[in-house]
Amino acid sequence: MKSVYGLTFAIAIVFALVIGTSHTVFAQANDIEGGPLKDDELLKDPDPNGDGLRESHANNKNWITKWYGPDGNYENNGGFQNSSKRDLIDEGTNGKLTETKLSTAAGLNLTKTFDMEWKAGNGGTRKWTVFELDPADGNNMNRGGPVDNIDTYGMIVIHAPAARKAIMSPAHDDHAQIWINGEKWYNNSRWTGAARTILHNVEVELQKGGNVLLYRCGESGGSAYFNLHFDDATHDAVTIYPKDATDKQSFFDEIAPLTAVEPTGKLTTTWADIKRK
Repeated sequence: MKSVYGLTFAIAIVFALVIGTSHTVFAQANDIEGGPLKDDELLKDPDPNGDGLRESHANNKNWITKWYGPDGNYENNGGFQNSSKRDLIDEGTNGKLTETKLSTAAGLNLTKTFDMEWKAGNGGTRKWTVFELDPADGNNMNRGGPVDNIDTYGMIVIHAPAARKAIMSPAHDDHAQIWINGEKWYNNSRWTGAARTILHNVEVELQKGGNVLLYRCGESGGSAYFNLHFDDATHDAVTIYPKDATDKQSFFDEIAPLTAVEPTGKLTTTWADIKRK
């Protein structure tokens, strides 16, 4: 009988070690605080940023599926290592917009009036629309064009009834950059390992009213995905758009109460300039 108990105890120890090892590999995502990024951090990777930080969020129910953005990718980017240093929004609008400005109320409103005009070899004219991504698809960035050497842009508007801190969890392959309300909060050139696996939980600040988020992901080869979710409490408290919209017009119709921007004389107007009572 003692030998049976001893064997059972040994099996329990081995099982605990296996689970513990798995936990180390998939439950060590690094928390990033203190944002937004400063000028000298805009293209620096987080530290630490290794494979051991990977954390599976495959069972999370809050992955965002609807986005607003160009109706196709930027193509032939020369590899994300090269494209990530360039502002492709600036290039596609001849300076009317930049990535920073696009992540503001004023920038979002400008997409009503003109398209993206990339060079023919980079995708050509791209209209703004609502598109859907399957978070479980490890190639959800492949949208009817080339599957390698591409950049994808997606936007959402987050209506928060009160100012709050939120935890943002991005999954991406390869180089992800995220702006909120005219500030850059995340930059990481390292792929996360799977479509619903993350390396970092990022603390961000949401203002009362509308918040616009711009997500860019650059890809070189292999899998191509970008996904995002927030913490459960934030998803319970806020409304994220596009919600029911299926195209540009219906998207602006459903966010109309959030897009009345007062002139301020500044180059860009952030959501902080919106008075929503």
